[in-house]
Amino acid sequence: MTSEQRLITGSTRLFAVIGDPVEQVQAPSMMNALFARHGIDAVLVPAHATPARLATVVRGLQSTGNVDGLLVTVPHKRAALDLADVVAPAAALSNGANAMRRAPDGRWEAGNFDGEGFVRGLRAAGHEPAGRHVWLVGAGGAGSAIAVSLLSAGAELTITDLDGHRAHTLTERLSPHFRGRLHRAAGPVAADLAVNATPLGMRPEDPLPFDPALLPRSTVVVDIVMKPRRTALLRTAERHGLLVHYGAAMLAHQLELYLDFFGLGGPRA
Repeated sequence: MTSEQRLITGSTRLFAVIGDPVEQVQAPSMMNALFARHGIDAVLVPAHATPARLATVVRGLQSTGNVDGLLVTVPHKRAALDLADVVAPAAALSNGANAMRRAPDGRWEAGNFDGEGFVRGLRAAGHEPAGRHVWLVGAGGAGSAIAVSLLSAGAELTITDLDGHRAHTLTERLSPHFRGRLHRAAGPVAADLAVNATPLGMRPEDPLPFDPALLPRSTVVVDIVMKPRRTALLRTAERHGLLVHYGAAMLAHQLELYLDFFGLGGPRA
């Protein structure tokens, strides 16, 4: 049965992706196609929740009997931790969650797959992070998760954020686990990979998170923004002759991880 033919019935299991805004989210189209491909009677829908209403929306969904899981996007990844009963190690270390599931005992568990999906996407494109120097711009929810996975993969990491306190907090939290491989800088940084882990680029009026013209020609410029696909940052990088890596890869390489986490693709961890 194709996704166009699939029917929503009273037995369909529900999932939601929560963010503010949600117009840009790509997870529903990708996850619903995956559900159809695997013959899973489930649907993922976007749910718009402002920060002030987040707890109300999440608690309401958690109390709905046929809602089995939630995906979490900007700007709620840190706040989602406070709405979980159990927090996985990766989510705790990155201080944010991008997925929550209802456990068999009814408790809600938070996990984070942004970083692992990001690293898998890099490797699939031939950009092995081990032994490479990565300049990461953005120390928020997604940036924190990406930092953990890049360091775990063997990269050396320099972090930049306009909010100096946030960059300091992240480096202080992670440094004891990855001694000697984590640094802070105001930027720009000559690195093998330069990563935009901020939301800048989602709107046409957004400024560039950094200027690719200031980077060495050997740098690969990476953007985690998925919509538009060719952000202003990536277009500018290409004009200066730099290789680029698109944001959709991070989500694409999380899909099977989500299935496993939700108990739909094999035994739960």
